[in-house]
Amino acid sequence: MSSEEGGEPLEMLLKSTRDLLRPEELVREATRDIVKEEIRHHLDRTLEKNPELARDLKDAVRALLEARAAEYAALLRVGACTARLGLAAVPAEIRKQLTQEVLDLVGRELGQIAERAL
Repeated sequence: MSSEEGGEPLEMLLKSTRDLLRPEELVREATRDIVKEEIRHHLDRTLEKNPELARDLKDAVRALLEARAAEYAALLRVGACTARLGLAAVPAEIRKQLTQEVLDLVGRELGQIAERAL
């Protein structure tokens, strides 16, 4: 084993440390955060001065979230119909096995979703 091979992990560690500590990146990120905070304060003050606009924005965001939820519900229905179509298209002897596999898969996925939600 050559000395170069032995030094590779150390070189990689030093390079990654240098990358993490690049001051120009830190300054750019900090400046961006400051600018975002100033813009946020300005928008908050604007909304405080115009309660009607604040209500309209709140209503628009709620409508957007409701539309997204409806879109996801529609996608789930399309997925369910696609699964049913796929199962209906296969021979009966395979359909039973596939149906069980799909139910097992969905059950596991729902279990994982429930675990993450709790």
